[in-house]
Amino acid sequence: MNRRNLLKSLTLLPLAGAAVIAVTPNDALAQKRKKGQWTPKKEVVRKSNSGGNTNTAITTPQGPVPVLSGCIRSGHLLFVSGIGGWYPERRAEAGDVKVQIKSVLDTLKEVLEGAGSSMANALKVHMTVVEPNKNIALLNEGYRGYFPDPAPVRSYTGTSADLMGRDGVLVQLDCIAYVD
Repeated sequence: MNRRNLLKSLTLLPLAGAAVIAVTPNDALAQKRKKGQWTPKKEVVRKSNSGGNTNTAITTPQGPVPVLSGCIRSGHLLFVSGIGGWYPERRAEAGDVKVQIKSVLDTLKEVLEGAGSSMANALKVHMTVVEPNKNIALLNEGYRGYFPDPAPVRSYTGTSADLMGRDGVLVQLDCIAYVD
């Protein structure tokens, strides 16, 4: 059995009853969030016949493009899709990696808490970083303190700015977390 088929066989069964948490942008919520009035909102989308899981939509003002799920729950695991530093209203300067990592981690915290988890339950974080030799020390400065001990395992991939998909984006992360 090749690796692709092995991974398919391992993931099809657990994901068959997955609860989907969609993160979508909403201008009214973005205004409330700026005023400090916003909290994540859970809405039941539909009941699943597979294992009794409930599909839940979490609405946040910084959601990804609607062609993908912002977060999927499968059993006790949450899989958070890539969150990038591309939200202009949360960036002081386009080229500041410390501001972008703070923005990304604040958004991750909102998504995890909205899904019933927390930063303490993060198991693995993967980051894509523009020019890691230049930015990793600054990124680590901004990253420090967001996760309690033991911190989640972390890996990163280096890339160039033109491969990030949006001008000025220096960091993007995805996460796997535990939820009760």
